[in-house]
Amino acid sequence: MNKPKLHLELLLGTQVIDVEGKAVGQIEKIADQQQGKDCYIQEYLIGSTAILERLSAWYIGTAIQKVLGAHKFRVAGYRISGDQLDLSAPRHPRLRCTRNKLMKLSTQLEQSEQ
Repeated sequence: MNKPKLHLELLLGTQVIDVEGKAVGQIEKIADQQQGKDCYIQEYLIGSTAILERLSAWYIGTAIQKVLGAHKFRVAGYRISGDQLDLSAPRHPRLRCTRNKLMKLSTQLEQSEQ
């Protein structure tokens, strides 16, 4: 049986909508895992923090903020597991849950700095 194919690069920048029809953010990074000839999505990252992570600029961004005198670097975004996103309409991805069920990137990054 043929599995549906999806070009992941086309998802970057796509707006994600939650189950209530509200915009959550744009997909900025996709983490996948290769198993043989197949590729499986582990998670999607959305929001401004995801952009920094995709560009590997997290440490540079926080350093610039500190130099400019910012004491706390405000981060925004969410980590969406592969099973939390409905891609039946790839141009219009929708969450299968509410926004409050998602892991905030700010929490994840603050914990990793400690």
